[in-house]
Amino acid sequence: MARPASPRLSRSPRLSRPGVVAGFVLLALVCLPLADLAVAGHDPWAALARMGQGFLSPDFSAIEQIARAVALTVAFAVAGVALGGLAGLVLAPFYRLRPVRWLAIALRSVHELFWALLLLQVLGISVWTGVLAIALPYAGIFAKVLSEILDESDPRPGLWLGPRVDPLTRFLWARAPLAVPEMATYALYRLECGLRSSAVLGFVGLPTLGYQLDTFFRQGDYGAAGAVMAIYIALIAGVRVWMRPRLVVLWLGFAVVMLGRVTSPPMGQGALWRFLSSDIVPAPLRQGDPAALLPWLWDLATVAILPGLAATLIVAQLALVLAGAVAFAAQALIVPRVTGRVGAALGHLVLVILRSFPEYMLAYLFLQVWGPSMLPAILALGLHNGAIIGHLLGRQATGLALRPDAPRGLTLWGWELAPRLFAPFVALCLYRWEIIIRESAIMGILGIATLGFYLDDAIGELRMDRAVVILAATGLVTVGIDALSRAIRARLGAKDLQQHAARPGGAPGQASIC
Repeated sequence: MARPASPRLSRSPRLSRPGVVAGFVLLALVCLPLADLAVAGHDPWAALARMGQGFLSPDFSAIEQIARAVALTVAFAVAGVALGGLAGLVLAPFYRLRPVRWLAIALRSVHELFWALLLLQVLGISVWTGVLAIALPYAGIFAKVLSEILDESDPRPGLWLGPRVDPLTRFLWARAPLAVPEMATYALYRLECGLRSSAVLGFVGLPTLGYQLDTFFRQGDYGAAGAVMAIYIALIAGVRVWMRPRLVVLWLGFAVVMLGRVTSPPMGQGALWRFLSSDIVPAPLRQGDPAALLPWLWDLATVAILPGLAATLIVAQLALVLAGAVAFAAQALIVPRVTGRVGAALGHLVLVILRSFPEYMLAYLFLQVWGPSMLPAILALGLHNGAIIGHLLGRQATGLALRPDAPRGLTLWGWELAPRLFAPFVALCLYRWEIIIRESAIMGILGIATLGFYLDDAIGELRMDRAVVILAATGLVTVGIDALSRAIRARLGAKDLQQHAARPGGAPGQASIC
């Protein structure tokens, strides 16, 4: 049974969708003069041409290195998703309990890359760093989504068991089996996200596809980088072919074997205890001067958190509006009645490429062309998220019932499809808002002055106490934006979309969202 809407929200005045869209566009216009959009690259069009030439003629001569990176990308993803899914499944039945819900929120509010940076301090470049960096946030996400799936399963079989049956038996034999098919669908979707996360972890030193891509770019070997990207797209696009439920045990065994062959430098004894008992304790407390704690926090807030937060919000706001514009136009690309069969096939290809690449990887590519400003991050976030939303809307548009004499082409899109899909368009953009905030923060690791920049800087200086406070601020911002997004969606009357369409992978056949 779905959770009832908050009575306070139900009494709140409704918002209009055009008004919400206008408000977000106005905010973006306010942010635009504050954004650093300078092109710092030397002759960016020449660099873009060299990259394009390399991507169009991929060089597979380094196939042995790439194949190993592909195998490890899959292994980290399978192991991380399996561990996160198992933990989320254990937490899901208790998600209504406040401590469990808060734990899940805390876990999922921190991006996988940030988890990896923290775990590196304790575990070094090891297998467990990669696996836990995926598993920890995914456990929080699984707990939330699986609890929703369980809530929505039919309660009547459980009621028919009678009052003498204990809750555990009722859950295992009457509630959980009904939710298994949708759980399996969601797990497959989450594996797609895990593959993206696993690839991106290569940028912090783990031996996955991101590491190979970074290496080839540093060497100027764009042909080999093109080969990495081609294989990566094929890996993501074919996940529903090579990952079948009956093969799960085989893939888990493959992950164990592959990860067991990875060697890593040993860490010093007591690294975890030193991290928990000393490294993350604020410096004033560690030095026995509690009175200096507030000035220490004020300095951290004014020098790092507030500037990083401002940059994060600016990047996210501009990226959100760009994503909305891309999605609004792209929703028609894959509808044969609008663009024809050939046009729809090309539209599918473009959207698959854009949504297959993680935002971080796209931003990295754009950074090679336009240099370190907010521009690469905004473009990457806008294109990736716009492609995801456009793909979802296009699938809905294809399934809409139309009159026999309905027009075709742009007339159909402008006068029927776009108005009918405007409500899900707004709800999906609001849903992606919180995700774009998380992704904007990690762009700082690439040198863009968002919260991740200050976090990476603190970790580089081994000032883990400052890093943990910045990380907590990042998590709080993400949680706040998520709450604001849900409140706006509720006032728009988007309850149905919250439960199904807006939940990534929540409905069978829907496209992935990461």
